[in-house]
Amino acid sequence: MDDLEKAIRFSFDQSGAVDSALKSQAVSFCQQIKGAPLICTICIEKLYFCKLVEVQFWCLQTLYEVIKVKYALMSVEEKNFIRKSVFSMACYEFFDDNKSAVRVLESPPYIRNKLAQVLVTLIYFEYPLIWSSVFVDFLPRLSKGSVVIDMFCRVLNSLDDELISLDYLRTSEEIAVAGRVKDAMRQQCVEQIVRAWYEIVTMYRNSDFELCTSVLDCMRRYISWIDINLIVNDAFIPLLFELILGDGLSEQFRGAAVRCVLAVVSKRMDPQSKLCLLQRLQISRVFGLVSGDVESELVSEVAALLTGYAVEALECVKRLNSEDATGEVSMKLLNEVLPSVFYVMQNCKIDTTFSIVQFLSGYVATMRSLSPLREEQLLHVGQILEVIRTQICYEPVYRDHLDVLDKIGIEEEARMVEFRKDLLVLLRSVGRVAPDVTQLFIRTALVSSVVSSPDRNVEEMEAALSLLYALGESMSDEAMRSGSGFLSELMPMLLQTRLPCHSNRLVALVYLETVTRYMKFVQENIQYIPMVLGAFLDDRGIHHPNIHVSRRASYLFMRVVKLLKAKLVPYIEKILQSLQDTVARFTSMNYSSKELSGSEDGSHIFEAIGLLIGMEDVLLEKQSDYLSSLLTPLCQQVQALLQNAKALNPEESPAKIANAQQIIMAINSLSKGFSERLVTSSRPAIGLMFKQTLDVLVQILVVFPRVEPLRSKVTSFIHRMVDTLGSSVFPYLPKALGQLLAESEPKEMVGFLVLLNQLICKFNTSVRDILDEIFPAIAGRIFNVIPRDGFPSGPGTNTEEIRELQELQRTLYTFLHVIATHDLSSVFLSPKSRSYLDPIMQLLLSTSCNHKDYLVRKACVQIFIRLIKDWCVRPYGEEKVPGFRSFIIEVFSRDCCLYSVLDKSFEFGDANTLVLFGEIVTAQKVMYEKFGNDFLIHLVSKDFPSACCPRDLAEQYCQKLQGSDIKALKSSYQSLIEKLRLQQNGSLVFR
Repeated sequence: MDDLEKAIRFSFDQSGAVDSALKSQAVSFCQQIKGAPLICTICIEKLYFCKLVEVQFWCLQTLYEVIKVKYALMSVEEKNFIRKSVFSMACYEFFDDNKSAVRVLESPPYIRNKLAQVLVTLIYFEYPLIWSSVFVDFLPRLSKGSVVIDMFCRVLNSLDDELISLDYLRTSEEIAVAGRVKDAMRQQCVEQIVRAWYEIVTMYRNSDFELCTSVLDCMRRYISWIDINLIVNDAFIPLLFELILGDGLSEQFRGAAVRCVLAVVSKRMDPQSKLCLLQRLQISRVFGLVSGDVESELVSEVAALLTGYAVEALECVKRLNSEDATGEVSMKLLNEVLPSVFYVMQNCKIDTTFSIVQFLSGYVATMRSLSPLREEQLLHVGQILEVIRTQICYEPVYRDHLDVLDKIGIEEEARMVEFRKDLLVLLRSVGRVAPDVTQLFIRTALVSSVVSSPDRNVEEMEAALSLLYALGESMSDEAMRSGSGFLSELMPMLLQTRLPCHSNRLVALVYLETVTRYMKFVQENIQYIPMVLGAFLDDRGIHHPNIHVSRRASYLFMRVVKLLKAKLVPYIEKILQSLQDTVARFTSMNYSSKELSGSEDGSHIFEAIGLLIGMEDVLLEKQSDYLSSLLTPLCQQVQALLQNAKALNPEESPAKIANAQQIIMAINSLSKGFSERLVTSSRPAIGLMFKQTLDVLVQILVVFPRVEPLRSKVTSFIHRMVDTLGSSVFPYLPKALGQLLAESEPKEMVGFLVLLNQLICKFNTSVRDILDEIFPAIAGRIFNVIPRDGFPSGPGTNTEEIRELQELQRTLYTFLHVIATHDLSSVFLSPKSRSYLDPIMQLLLSTSCNHKDYLVRKACVQIFIRLIKDWCVRPYGEEKVPGFRSFIIEVFSRDCCLYSVLDKSFEFGDANTLVLFGEIVTAQKVMYEKFGNDFLIHLVSKDFPSACCPRDLAEQYCQKLQGSDIKALKSSYQSLIEKLRLQQNGSLVFR
């Protein structure tokens, strides 16, 4: 063993026996020798005289790399030597007739594959222009037996992998070379190669299954681009089917034959030729094979063949005229294979390249043109529905996980929701093509799942209900109301049946969702209302032992109440009686429980009750009794908490506060059922109850001023009372707003401003006195926390505190905008607020010029427009706000209306920018209307010259400004700005 061989062995060592430093040295030595001038000769000699597989692999890999990179630099003699040597190795021949030489073909498969890769690299550079006889020379040597045949297959496989196959990304050069190689092979040797394949398989079919499998797998790769008639003939097709049906052969061998037939079926060609090909195959011969062991490799291969055949047959149906003979033939072929395909879909492992949904959707689409459907198609519809039902069933192994909804259950449910989407779209398509068959199938599925065995009934019932639920999405309201088809039978059956697996979470949920979806049927058939109430109020719904089901049932029941409304009045007593325990449990449980997280927190049951008892159809006396029975105990609980607040110890406090939150949420939800008209006009006694409740809840802000969750809940309730009580809420506002403002942090101040915005938008100038009183405190608080020079930027500045302040600033802009646009700008001028006028103006100016959000800038410009209209009389009148007129003419007009627009960041191509630009032009128009020539003179003599605007352009624009066409004015100003930008070419930077 020489130094190179030792170095190679050391570099490949994985046992750890070689010292790491020595191994590193060996790797460096091997890498260095690759640069030697005679490296190819060294490698070839080693291949002929060294049996060490590490050395053989290294030499072949080095040959591959050197040929690939340095082929063009090699001499003719060196190329000839490499070509002759590599080819003789591949053909199991001796080196210079030296019979003691090593034969590489006797090495392990990975060495032979590497040798094939080297030979293919030579083919890449030399075939057919330099080495045109490579394949022709190889073919006679196949008579040497299985060793050479195996190598020939490896060479063809490597040629496909390295060059021809489009499964890999190719360069344009590689695509061109592949085309050249394929064209030459078609002309010169493909026919002989195919004949060799046939003869080898025929000769070895009973003696060497493995070799025959290799030959057929090799052939499969080439069928897509060689002349199909070389395969589809009276010799090869019968041979392939003999092999597929041959009981005494190995599954791998038979599977390889199946893959060849699939390659034939999948070959691209015009539909007429494809139809003739499919007819010739007589595919029905293999239908029986799929009924074997579904776990076997052969069944999987035949399943892939049948689905591939069906795809091609369906394509022929689509592309050929269904009314002529060819269309009939293609439909006949498709109908012939479909039963086996349906069996495959339900029982076999499907090849990943085949999309069940895509194929079935295509088939269903062809049915739309057939009216009415023939018996055969109706049968297929039933089979398609069975495929869908089978596919959407959960696996029983996940049942417990899904019921308790642990990590595994959550993941499986999420996976199944995504997996089902396309299948349920397909169901709706089938439902449109054959509505009666679809509804009958679902009815049968429901009936059979009720009586199915306990080990499957949960999954089968859930699937059947999911089908019924999904079908409802495609039904019209009219069809649902009238109970068309089997719906009038399905719904009563669904409502009356007590499912044996109703305790299961998934079944219970989809049951309730389905009943809710078809509620329009009950709306028209009120005799079923008692059944609906039973489904929601007993242990199938709100009283279900699973918390997730009971919470969802509360929400869905609220939706049912919204839909049925007055039709439920006769049942109110029964409903309230049934919900007593649920109401009590909600307002006494520990809110800290994780079960309460999310939007479905259980409070929807109070909204449902509110909707029920808040209708005018309910007698006043009854309504008062119902409401009082709910509000009184809840308010008493709150009052008890408030009275004992000081005595609470640290252990009790969180639970009590959580309980108070629950109560506020309950009252808030309850109030949603009562309209403003009812509580203020027609039944003020009801309004009085809510006022008293509001009075109690506002006390929470006094006793627990710094408990943010309680503040948030009370604020939400005040929002609700503003909508419910209308202006009668006013007496309660000063105290509530004072408490909310007193202890508010930036995050809480945002909620406070949102509440004020609601008040202003609802009551307009009626809230002037309240605003006059609290605005100074609001302005003082905000200007104390918002940085005057803008927010910092860069690393480490995106903190939660900064984000809260930015949110507060954005809400402030909205607040100021709402004040200005609701005739309340006088609030800024009250004696207590006057000191904040300048900071407000500076903030609005800076924002209107610089803020990155153009919609915020637009709002600030709109505020200025409104203030100009409110505070500035026509030219030469007395100033309402001293200094404001000159600020607008000299500062706002220049900085916002000119400089900010000239900035290159002001993109006219952006939609939001154009909206802002429109407001800026409107502002100029309003300034002209209010300030007249004073504004125009300043514009022409000061502002435009500061931007290097020629006087003639400035005067032209001022002329436009005096006109009445705002659209033309906008266009003219945009043109002026674009001219100024071109003229400056970025030389001026404003601000």
